[in-house]
Amino acid sequence: MLHHASLGVSDIERSAAFYDATLAALGYVRVWDDIRPGQTGQAIGYGHPGGGDKLAIKHRPDGQRPPGPGFHLAFAAPSRQAVDRFHAAAIAHGGSDNGRPSLRPHYGEHYYAAFVIDPDGHALEAVFNSAE
Repeated sequence: MLHHASLGVSDIERSAAFYDATLAALGYVRVWDDIRPGQTGQAIGYGHPGGGDKLAIKHRPDGQRPPGPGFHLAFAAPSRQAVDRFHAAAIAHGGSDNGRPSLRPHYGEHYYAAFVIDPDGHALEAVFNSAE
């Protein structure tokens, strides 16, 4: 249903380091960037290698605010180990824990997920929902 999503970030370099690491843990890569230090309108797109972007981060240093309670982005993970790596990378790159990696049986029998908050306050999840 969705073509892509975009998030405003206050510091494009800090956010690039965070998203490069956390999304790499799930097999996603930077598929394009428009980085021009000191200029406005900088952005980076992430997706599958060789594909288009599914998530873009856009530099919005003034007035950037994350969406309110109830909003989060959930990324598909290829394995439980990838969910673990996503969580560890997020914490190592300035994110905060919002739910350690574990089974979430109230979401489904095989629902394995981790929740983090990025450096700008965006709520993110990585999920693997399959029997291994």
